[in-house]
Amino acid sequence: MTKILQRNLYREVADRIGDLIEHGELAPGERISEKQLCEKFGVSRTPLREALKVLATEGLIELLPNRGARVVRLTFKKVKDTYDLMAALEGLSGELACQHISDAEIAAIRRLHNSMLEHYRQQDLKTYFELNRQIHESILAASQNEVLQEMYSNLSQRVKRVRYSKKMTQAFWDRAVKDHENMINALEARDSQLLGQILRDHLCNKLEVATLAGVIDDDGPLEAVNG
Repeated sequence: MTKILQRNLYREVADRIGDLIEHGELAPGERISEKQLCEKFGVSRTPLREALKVLATEGLIELLPNRGARVVRLTFKKVKDTYDLMAALEGLSGELACQHISDAEIAAIRRLHNSMLEHYRQQDLKTYFELNRQIHESILAASQNEVLQEMYSNLSQRVKRVRYSKKMTQAFWDRAVKDHENMINALEARDSQLLGQILRDHLCNKLEVATLAGVIDDDGPLEAVNG
């Protein structure tokens, strides 16, 4: 991993640690070694500790009094509560997007979707996830509501390692792709009510995948989930 040279070190360090958490290199519940991370990133303890404070406010780690920090262990209830709020925000973003989005923006999202389908057929999960993320972010941007986008982004960071779990079964992947096809059709029809409902329901798949993959602690039944 390359050394960090940017002037605004603590934010860059926070992003790097977030990536380690997202990709499972720092596991849920794992204690964070300041010494190892300082050596890995080529920084002193000051920007590292500032980064840990940022990540604590973002819900990715917890600070332990006089004992350093550790990666937050996500529970079923915590993820479900977060998804319930994200689903409401994403549904609203879809409704607003149908009111404001241009034909050119819809066409761009359709191109992203078609490219995503190609990578789905190739079983290229990494690129599929990247295009998937761009589609959701494009719809959020089309809502033209900056407060909504900021709130959604903050919540998304907390559960990013769950939402883009790489242990998705084929059945769940097939269902997610079908959701996206319905999503794009509703957007092209500017059917705000339908698109909002599809987006609200869509996160349910991800919660099931995360529980099955052992990404979160299963402290509640899957049947308790509402899209």
